Amino acid sequence: MTLSDRINDPRSDKGRRTRARFITAGEVVFARDGFLKARIADIASEAGASYGAFYHYFDSKEAIFREIAEEMEVALLSMDDVPHSGPRHPTAYERIRAANRSYLTAYRENAGIMRVIEEVSRYDDQVRAVRDRRHDEFAQRLNASIQRLQEGGVADPDVRGDYAATALGGMVATFAAALCAPGSPYELEVAVEQLTILWANALGIGKSKDR
Repeated sequence: MTLSDRINDPRSDKGRRTRARFITAGEVVFARDGFLKARIADIASEAGASYGAFYHYFDSKEAIFREIAEEMEVALLSMDDVPHSGPRHPTAYERIRAANRSYLTAYRENAGIMRVIEEVSRYDDQVRAVRDRRHDEFAQRLNASIQRLQEGGVADPDVRGDYAATALGGMVATFAAALCAPGSPYELEVAVEQLTILWANALGIGKSKDR
């Protein structure tokens, strides 16, 4: 292995930092130019690295984009893990509101790359599989949360958690795209409150329930 190879080894600390710079640069370039117009040379330039260095870490433009899509979906999936602070435990309604605000805020901050991921998922099987897998994981977690609320007497016991999880998760994800579309008439805080009302009503959760 040459000195250059050792420096650019993805397993080294420097290699991991360089790889992370390529990922960040890729997000910028894909969001700005779209997938088809984005060039590896532009990603390398944005990362402050050489064109050749790109191929130490990724086989192609498609490879780095798929990894970006994976990381973005994982990040959004974690948005419902909202820590609480303060002297009292938040109500179910408050937790739903906090999760919606966190998700919509994160989506808005990454709206450019999310639009490109949505576009590419229509014709790239691997990107679509990433999205489908994350949506399934999100639905499973929502289903488990709904079941816990039902067991605690907070949510309507007649609601099917698996159906509700898919429907409600899809509602928020679809609305996030509409909220962040160019020229959108929607306001973030109004959207958070309205989605929370819809979500809570669907599960039979009132604002005053404290579990």
